[in-house]
Amino acid sequence: MNNLDIISINIWQIIISLANLVILFLMFKKFLFAPVKKIVAKRQAEVSALYDEAAKTNDEANSLKSSWEDRMKTADEDADKIIKEAVEKADRRSEVMLYESREKAETIIRKAKAEAERDKADAQEYIKKEIIDVSAAMSSQVLGREINMEDHRNLIDSFIDNLEDNA
Repeated sequence: MNNLDIISINIWQIIISLANLVILFLMFKKFLFAPVKKIVAKRQAEVSALYDEAAKTNDEANSLKSSWEDRMKTADEDADKIIKEAVEKADRRSEVMLYESREKAETIIRKAKAEAERDKADAQEYIKKEIIDVSAAMSSQVLGREINMEDHRNLIDSFIDNLEDNA
């Protein structure tokens, strides 16, 4: 039975080994697993907080981006509106300037016509006087005597009036 003593089962040894195992398990659980679990939970909480903060920052960035895109869109619209208003203002101003230029041109033309009419009347009056003087000199030579200047003027005036009526 020598061989059997080596293979034999000792219940007390099994119970003591199991008690040893339970004590070791409880000690590991208390001194090793609990602190490691706390550290892992703390790290997990930190990582979750970082992910939450990153998501919040990402949402804020997206919000700012959409806000800036809206602002850029309205800025483009405002710029187009300002350009359109400036073009319309320039068109109105050019129309006003064109109208004023036409008015000035018409005024200058009217003044020039009036001045030309005055010059024409003055020239006709001058020519009339010259014709009277020349015809008086000629008629006095032809007639050999001098006629009254008043009669002579009346004669020439009636002659010129007849010429103007016929022309």
